[in-house]
Amino acid sequence: MLIKPMVRNSICLNSHPKGCAAVVEQQIAYVKRHLSAGAGTPKLALVIGCSTGYGLASRIAAGFGYGAATIGVSFEKPASVIKSGTPGYYNNMAFERAAAHGGLVAKTLDGDAFSNEMKVAVVDAVKEVAGTAGIPAKIDLVVYSLASPVRTDPRDGVMYRSVIKPIGAVYSGKTLDVMTGRFSVASTEPASVDEIAATVKVMGGEDWELWIDALDKAGVLSLAVRTVAYTYIGPELSWAIYKNGTIGRAKEDLERASNAINARLAINGGAAWVSVNKAVVTRASAVIPIIPFYVACLFKVMKEKGIHEGCIEQITRLYKDRLYVAGGIVPLDDARRIRLDDWEMRNDVQAAVIARMEGVTDETVFIATDIAGFKHDFLEVHGFDVSGVDYDADIDPSTI
Repeated sequence: MLIKPMVRNSICLNSHPKGCAAVVEQQIAYVKRHLSAGAGTPKLALVIGCSTGYGLASRIAAGFGYGAATIGVSFEKPASVIKSGTPGYYNNMAFERAAAHGGLVAKTLDGDAFSNEMKVAVVDAVKEVAGTAGIPAKIDLVVYSLASPVRTDPRDGVMYRSVIKPIGAVYSGKTLDVMTGRFSVASTEPASVDEIAATVKVMGGEDWELWIDALDKAGVLSLAVRTVAYTYIGPELSWAIYKNGTIGRAKEDLERASNAINARLAINGGAAWVSVNKAVVTRASAVIPIIPFYVACLFKVMKEKGIHEGCIEQITRLYKDRLYVAGGIVPLDDARRIRLDDWEMRNDVQAAVIARMEGVTDETVFIATDIAGFKHDFLEVHGFDVSGVDYDADIDPSTI
């Protein structure tokens, strides 16, 4: 079958297997050039939410940069004879194929990462993978990078659904359709108390704590284990819908969990952090009000300054210059957070971005912003617009 992008309301409904595989190979090549194993680098890494974005980059960097055995957890929809699978489905296939060819030990588990059953399955996988790799059955890196809109609490069976809403007042702001280049005003009603609580349950730090507790009780954590979860703060112009909205409330809970986990692990030499990463294009980026407009301007500025990064560049810098920096002391801000958004939030960058946002018009949007780069990244996340891929070829959607 032929697979072409199907985009509806800024959401891509399908993905291309060959394109997804090509992007994974590109990321593997990047980390091979920039990372190498050394003292203290991980031997066995667990990535919870391994199939796309920062989670995928984290697994690639640990495996192909440091030679670590990896266990990945994600929940993907496989392909059928008439429909493509999710991007993560193909990304996982491509990772495992490359790992096998490269002599790396890797195991991917598909299912509900929030469930108790998956936590038990991972403990079993640790022992299996460690035995195959000939290393101790002790995880020394845990990356928590889940991005699910819903979560069923395994303790009471209640399903919670997250929302992207402001708190306390209606939000209204200018946004950009990256597929057409058209501006519009997006308005969102404030979240209810229940919606705020539900978003914290889904996107906060509770499940991260449950994972660490389960792994610790099973005896599969290294004494010096390092664990990191990802967050975003962004500029003040986005705070009404992001930092001060429901997502921000959940991210506050993620930081709470980071400190609680760190206090627990530090007793034996381990540590936990939240890493504040830069804005990148994800499957959900195009539907959050103001974010597409801001990111399109940000990309333009950062590319002009030669400091633009995607997921793989960010995670490579996280590993090389933060988590496994020479000397072992991880640079942190006053709130004990890793700041990988340091280049994005530079005063000169933010000043230039704001100036562009204030000056852009319908007539200049394709020149003044990097809407083309945003659109490319959005399509590439789904395996489209990837150089070297023949999108007119008849392919089997079940293979890469």
